[in-house]
Amino acid sequence: MRIVDTHLHLVYQERVRYPWLAGAPALNRDFTLDEYWPAAKAAGIEAALHMEVDVAEADMEAETAFVTGLGAPVVGAIAACRPENEDFPALIERYAANPGVKGLRRILHQSPDELGRRPLFQENLRRLAPLGLTFDLCVLARQLPIAIEIARAAPDVQFILDHCGVPNVKDQALDPWRADMTALAELPNVAAKISGVIAYGDPANWTVADLRPFVEHTIEAFGWDRVVWGSDFPVCTLTADLTRWVAATHELIAGASDDEKTKLLSTNAERIYKITA
Repeated sequence: MRIVDTHLHLVYQERVRYPWLAGAPALNRDFTLDEYWPAAKAAGIEAALHMEVDVAEADMEAETAFVTGLGAPVVGAIAACRPENEDFPALIERYAANPGVKGLRRILHQSPDELGRRPLFQENLRRLAPLGLTFDLCVLARQLPIAIEIARAAPDVQFILDHCGVPNVKDQALDPWRADMTALAELPNVAAKISGVIAYGDPANWTVADLRPFVEHTIEAFGWDRVVWGSDFPVCTLTADLTRWVAATHELIAGASDDEKTKLLSTNAERIYKITA
Protein backbone atom coordinates (compact mmCIF):
# COMPACT_ATOMS: atom_id res chain seq x y z
CA MET A 1 0.00 0.00 0.00
CA ARG A 2 1.55 3.27 -1.16
CA ILE A 3 2.54 5.88 1.41
CA VAL A 4 2.91 9.66 1.20
CA ASP A 5 5.25 10.80 3.96
CA THR A 6 4.10 14.22 5.19
CA HIS A 7 6.95 14.79 7.63
CA LEU A 8 10.44 14.34 6.21
CA HIS A 9 13.29 16.40 7.64
CA LEU A 10 16.50 16.71 5.62
CA VAL A 11 19.66 18.21 7.07
CA TYR A 12 22.34 19.72 4.84
CA GLN A 13 24.62 21.65 7.16
CA GLU A 14 26.76 23.12 4.39
CA ARG A 15 23.70 24.89 2.96
CA VAL A 16 21.81 26.30 5.96
CA ARG A 17 22.30 26.72 9.70
CA TYR A 18 20.52 24.66 12.36
CA PRO A 19 21.27 26.35 15.71
CA TRP A 20 19.35 23.77 17.76
CA LEU A 21 21.52 20.86 16.56
CA ALA A 22 24.32 21.94 18.90
CA GLY A 23 22.12 20.70 21.75
CA ALA A 24 21.10 17.48 19.98
CA PRO A 25 24.31 15.52 19.42
CA ALA A 26 22.53 12.38 18.23
CA LEU A 27 21.11 14.32 15.29
CA ASN A 28 23.99 16.72 14.71
CA ARG A 29 25.05 15.51 11.26
CA ASP A 30 23.76 15.57 7.71
CA PHE A 31 20.64 13.55 6.88
CA THR A 32 20.34 13.59 3.13
CA LEU A 33 17.80 12.42 0.58
CA ASP A 34 20.28 9.75 -0.50
CA GLU A 35 20.19 8.31 3.02
CA TYR A 36 16.42 8.49 3.44
CA TRP A 37 15.20 7.25 0.10
CA PRO A 38 16.42 3.60 -0.10
CA ALA A 39 14.73 2.65 3.19
CA ALA A 40 11.68 4.77 2.41
CA LYS A 41 11.18 3.22 -1.01
CA ALA A 42 11.57 -0.28 0.39
CA ALA A 43 8.91 0.52 3.01
CA GLY A 44 6.36 1.58 0.40
CA ILE A 45 6.84 5.35 0.56
CA GLU A 46 6.38 6.83 -2.90
CA ALA A 47 6.44 10.56 -2.18
CA ALA A 48 7.39 12.89 0.65
CA LEU A 49 6.76 16.41 1.88
CA HIS A 50 9.75 18.11 3.42
CA MET A 51 9.06 19.59 6.85
CA GLU A 52 11.08 22.63 7.84
CA VAL A 53 13.88 21.87 10.30
CA ASP A 54 13.85 25.01 12.45
CA VAL A 55 16.78 26.55 10.62
CA ALA A 56 18.19 29.97 11.50
CA GLU A 57 15.55 32.58 10.70
CA ALA A 58 17.74 34.18 8.05
CA ASP A 59 17.98 30.82 6.27
CA MET A 60 14.28 29.92 6.13
CA GLU A 61 13.78 30.86 2.49
CA ALA A 62 17.08 29.28 1.45
CA GLU A 63 16.01 25.98 3.01
CA THR A 64 12.67 26.11 1.21
CA ALA A 65 14.21 26.96 -2.15
CA PHE A 66 16.68 24.10 -1.83
CA VAL A 67 14.24 21.36 -0.85
CA THR A 68 11.59 22.36 -3.39
CA GLY A 69 14.28 22.05 -6.04
CA LEU A 70 15.20 18.47 -5.17
CA GLY A 71 12.50 16.86 -7.28
CA ALA A 72 11.00 13.41 -6.81
CA PRO A 73 10.38 11.86 -4.39
CA VAL A 74 10.10 15.25 -2.63
CA VAL A 75 6.78 16.59 -3.91
CA GLY A 76 6.57 19.74 -1.82
CA ALA A 77 7.56 21.51 1.34
CA ILE A 78 6.17 22.88 4.58
CA ALA A 79 8.16 26.07 4.96
CA ALA A 80 9.39 27.79 8.10
CA CYS A 81 7.85 31.11 9.08
CA ARG A 82 7.42 33.63 11.89
CA PRO A 83 3.75 34.71 12.08
CA GLU A 84 4.64 36.98 14.98
CA ASN A 85 6.67 39.23 12.65
CA GLU A 86 5.43 42.29 10.82
CA ASP A 87 7.03 41.10 7.57
CA PHE A 88 5.03 37.85 7.53
CA PRO A 89 2.61 39.00 4.77
CA ALA A 90 5.50 39.67 2.37
CA LEU A 91 7.14 36.35 3.24
CA ILE A 92 4.07 34.28 2.47
CA GLU A 93 3.51 36.06 -0.83
CA ARG A 94 7.00 34.97 -1.85
CA TYR A 95 6.32 31.43 -0.65
CA ALA A 96 3.00 31.32 -2.51
CA ALA A 97 4.84 32.10 -5.75
CA ASN A 98 6.66 28.76 -5.39
CA PRO A 99 4.29 25.92 -6.38
CA GLY A 100 6.35 23.53 -4.27
CA VAL A 101 5.33 25.26 -1.03
CA LYS A 102 2.23 23.52 0.31
CA GLY A 103 2.08 25.00 3.79
CA LEU A 104 3.95 26.59 6.66
CA ARG A 105 4.99 25.78 10.21
CA ARG A 106 6.20 27.68 13.23
CA ILE A 107 7.37 25.37 16.03
CA LEU A 108 5.50 26.30 19.21
CA HIS A 109 6.52 23.57 21.63
CA GLN A 110 9.82 25.34 22.36
CA SER A 111 8.34 28.85 22.40
CA PRO A 112 6.62 30.82 25.16
CA ASP A 113 2.97 29.86 25.48
CA GLU A 114 1.89 33.41 24.77
CA LEU A 115 3.43 33.44 21.29
CA GLY A 116 0.53 31.71 19.57
CA ARG A 117 -1.95 33.86 21.45
CA ARG A 118 -0.58 37.16 20.16
CA PRO A 119 -3.14 39.08 18.07
CA LEU A 120 -0.62 39.64 15.26
CA PHE A 121 0.25 35.93 15.17
CA GLN A 122 -3.39 34.94 14.74
CA GLU A 123 -4.15 37.78 12.33
CA ASN A 124 -1.23 36.77 10.13
CA LEU A 125 -2.31 33.14 10.04
CA ARG A 126 -5.67 34.20 8.62
CA ARG A 127 -3.73 35.47 5.60
CA LEU A 128 -2.90 31.88 4.60
CA ALA A 129 -6.43 30.97 3.52
CA PRO A 130 -6.60 33.13 0.36
CA LEU A 131 -3.22 31.73 -0.68
CA GLY A 132 -4.31 28.12 -0.19
CA LEU A 133 -1.52 27.42 2.29
CA THR A 134 -1.86 25.10 5.29
CA PHE A 135 -0.34 25.48 8.75
CA ASP A 136 1.17 22.65 10.79
CA LEU A 137 0.66 22.95 14.55
CA CYS A 138 3.61 21.65 16.56
CA VAL A 139 2.68 21.91 20.24
CA LEU A 140 3.20 20.01 23.47
CA ALA A 141 0.27 18.07 24.92
CA ARG A 142 -0.22 20.76 27.58
CA GLN A 143 -0.41 23.37 24.80
CA LEU A 144 -3.33 21.75 22.99
CA PRO A 145 -5.73 24.38 24.38
CA ILE A 146 -3.53 26.99 22.67
CA ALA A 147 -3.78 25.03 19.42
CA ILE A 148 -7.56 25.16 19.77
CA GLU A 149 -7.44 28.96 20.19
CA ILE A 150 -5.21 29.35 17.13
CA ALA A 151 -7.33 27.14 14.88
CA ARG A 152 -10.55 28.74 16.06
CA ALA A 153 -9.16 32.20 15.29
CA ALA A 154 -8.50 31.25 11.64
CA PRO A 155 -11.46 29.07 10.65
CA ASP A 156 -10.73 29.24 6.92
CA VAL A 157 -7.17 27.93 7.29
CA GLN A 158 -6.42 24.20 7.10
CA PHE A 159 -4.40 23.19 10.17
CA ILE A 160 -2.59 19.89 10.70
CA LEU A 161 -1.63 18.85 14.22
CA ASP A 162 1.81 17.23 14.27
CA HIS A 163 2.77 14.10 16.20
CA CYS A 164 -0.65 13.31 17.68
CA GLY A 165 -0.22 16.38 19.88
CA VAL A 166 3.06 15.15 21.44
CA PRO A 167 1.59 12.90 24.14
CA ASN A 168 3.62 11.36 26.97
CA VAL A 169 3.58 7.80 25.64
CA LYS A 170 6.23 6.55 28.05
CA ASP A 171 4.05 7.26 31.09
CA GLN A 172 0.79 6.46 29.27
CA ALA A 173 -0.50 9.94 30.15
CA LEU A 174 -3.82 9.74 28.33
CA ASP A 175 -5.51 12.48 30.31
CA PRO A 176 -6.05 15.39 29.85
CA TRP A 177 -4.46 14.79 26.41
CA ARG A 178 -7.41 12.67 25.34
CA ALA A 179 -10.05 15.30 26.18
CA ASP A 180 -8.01 18.08 24.58
CA MET A 181 -7.60 16.05 21.37
CA THR A 182 -11.34 15.46 21.25
CA ALA A 183 -11.98 19.18 21.69
CA LEU A 184 -9.49 20.09 18.95
CA ALA A 185 -11.05 17.56 16.60
CA GLU A 186 -14.39 19.33 16.93
CA LEU A 187 -12.94 22.10 14.75
CA PRO A 188 -13.51 21.05 11.12
CA ASN A 189 -10.45 22.94 9.86
CA VAL A 190 -7.99 20.73 11.79
CA ALA A 191 -6.49 17.40 10.74
CA ALA A 192 -4.05 15.25 12.71
CA LYS A 193 -0.77 13.65 11.77
CA ILE A 194 0.12 10.14 12.92
CA SER A 195 3.82 10.78 13.39
CA GLY A 196 6.49 11.22 16.00
CA VAL A 197 4.89 9.09 18.70
CA ILE A 198 7.76 6.60 18.90
CA ALA A 199 9.96 9.45 20.11
CA TYR A 200 7.73 9.86 23.17
CA GLY A 201 7.77 6.25 24.30
CA ASP A 202 10.44 4.40 26.23
CA PRO A 203 13.50 5.06 24.04
CA ALA A 204 14.96 1.66 24.75
CA ASN A 205 11.86 -0.49 24.82
CA TRP A 206 8.70 1.05 23.31
CA THR A 207 6.11 -1.33 21.92
CA VAL A 208 3.20 -1.07 19.51
CA ALA A 209 0.92 -1.63 22.50
CA ASP A 210 2.35 1.53 24.08
CA LEU A 211 1.49 3.56 20.98
CA ARG A 212 -1.93 2.07 20.33
CA PRO A 213 -4.16 4.09 22.71
CA PHE A 214 -2.70 7.36 21.45
CA VAL A 215 -2.89 6.53 17.77
CA GLU A 216 -6.33 4.97 18.04
CA HIS A 217 -7.78 7.89 19.98
CA THR A 218 -6.35 10.36 17.46
CA ILE A 219 -7.98 8.48 14.59
CA GLU A 220 -11.23 8.06 16.50
CA ALA A 221 -11.39 11.77 17.35
CA PHE A 222 -10.54 13.11 13.91
CA GLY A 223 -11.98 10.34 11.76
CA TRP A 224 -10.36 8.60 8.81
CA ASP A 225 -10.89 11.59 6.51
CA ARG A 226 -8.76 13.93 8.66
CA VAL A 227 -5.62 11.96 9.44
CA VAL A 228 -2.31 11.79 7.58
CA TRP A 229 0.94 9.89 8.18
CA GLY A 230 4.50 11.11 8.67
CA SER A 231 7.85 9.43 9.24
CA ASP A 232 9.46 12.22 11.27
CA PHE A 233 12.76 11.07 9.77
CA PRO A 234 15.44 11.41 11.12
CA VAL A 235 13.96 12.04 14.59
CA CYS A 236 12.46 8.55 14.40
CA THR A 237 16.00 7.15 14.33
CA LEU A 238 16.48 8.16 17.97
CA THR A 239 14.28 5.28 19.14
CA ALA A 240 13.99 2.97 16.13
CA ASP A 241 14.37 3.37 12.39
CA LEU A 242 12.12 4.21 9.48
CA THR A 243 11.47 0.56 8.65
CA ARG A 244 10.32 -0.25 12.17
CA TRP A 245 8.03 2.80 12.37
CA VAL A 246 6.34 1.87 9.08
CA ALA A 247 5.91 -1.71 10.30
CA ALA A 248 4.44 -0.44 13.59
CA THR A 249 2.01 1.75 11.65
CA HIS A 250 0.77 -1.20 9.61
CA GLU A 251 0.30 -3.19 12.81
CA LEU A 252 -1.61 -0.33 14.44
CA ILE A 253 -4.08 -0.06 11.55
CA ALA A 254 -4.31 -3.75 10.70
CA GLY A 255 -7.99 -3.84 11.62
CA ALA A 256 -8.96 -0.95 9.34
CA SER A 257 -10.48 -1.35 5.90
CA ASP A 258 -8.33 -0.90 2.79
CA ASP A 259 -10.18 2.36 2.10
CA GLU A 260 -9.39 3.68 5.59
CA LYS A 261 -5.74 2.67 5.30
CA THR A 262 -5.45 4.37 1.93
CA LYS A 263 -6.89 7.60 3.33
CA LEU A 264 -4.39 7.70 6.19
CA LEU A 265 -1.37 6.66 4.17
CA SER A 266 -1.81 8.67 0.97
CA THR A 267 -5.05 10.17 -0.31
CA ASN A 268 -5.80 12.45 2.65
CA ALA A 269 -2.31 13.93 2.38
CA GLU A 270 -2.73 14.53 -1.32
CA ARG A 271 -6.03 16.34 -0.74
CA ILE A 272 -5.11 18.32 2.38
CA TYR A 273 -1.72 19.47 1.14
CA LYS A 274 -2.87 19.80 -2.51
CA ILE A 275 -0.25 17.39 -3.82
CA THR A 276 -0.55 16.70 -7.52
CA ALA A 277 1.28 14.06 -9.52
